[in-house]
Amino acid sequence: MWHGEQLDLEAYLDRLGYEGERDPSLETLRALHRAHVLSVRWDNLDSFLHQSVSLDLADLQAKLVRRGRGGYCYEHATLYAAALERMGFRFTAVSGRVQLGAEKILPATHAMLLVDIDGRRWLSDIGYGGSPLAPIELVEGEAGNEVTIEGRPFLLRRTEITPGADGWALHQPDGRGGWMVRHNFTENPQYPVDYQLGNHFIATSDHSPFNRRLFIQRIRPERTDRLDGLTWTMHAATNTGAEPDEKRTVQPQELPGLLSGTFGLALSEREAELVVAKMEAHDPRP
Repeated sequence: MWHGEQLDLEAYLDRLGYEGERDPSLETLRALHRAHVLSVRWDNLDSFLHQSVSLDLADLQAKLVRRGRGGYCYEHATLYAAALERMGFRFTAVSGRVQLGAEKILPATHAMLLVDIDGRRWLSDIGYGGSPLAPIELVEGEAGNEVTIEGRPFLLRRTEITPGADGWALHQPDGRGGWMVRHNFTENPQYPVDYQLGNHFIATSDHSPFNRRLFIQRIRPERTDRLDGLTWTMHAATNTGAEPDEKRTVQPQELPGLLSGTFGLALSEREAELVVAKMEAHDPRP
């Protein structure tokens, strides 16, 4: 279904710097998940620059694997699903609604996988940007599953996520000592055609923020860097407060160097030129 037979698995694993086992075990899933999150960036450059994002596996391999670029959740999840399928894992693709404090119901435009291993289920969410560095087990019961992964706390629990719909909510610290829903999801299976639909909305719709603003993230074990428009912030892994450890406004001309350096994105010369030109045109400062 996810065209794992078409994946150049050796090239993908080399991109991740992964040299571990390839059996469909929990240990392999944890290692592969972590390697993917740390190696493949989250960026919306194609949506922002071109309002066009391909989910064709050949295009994803050319972009994310061979060119060293990043992508957003639909690209990450489609490539990752092909790898898991090729390696023999059993999983279900799902869609989630990103909340982050929003009161209204937002569209289900976040892609992730639920992986089944020995009767246990794991949320493997590798395409969020600041994704957890390990899968999180789905645990029934009111308390849910509270975990700290390399200094970063998360809470995953079953709950009513929209009126009349039961599902799961992944929480993160709200910066005030409590929890905030990062995203929620049902277990309704999604297929490549469903991801194509959501991807089209994100890349092209006037209601999507990702084709109107530049947004890039990079997670390391010790820190997470974010670029939102021309605002760059850095949060240490242990910072659960509302304020970043560092924050500054950058000039459009600084972006190619910042993206290739701090964010580790391999941009073509044309992409670098387009980013500067478009951000100069969108720069709200006088």
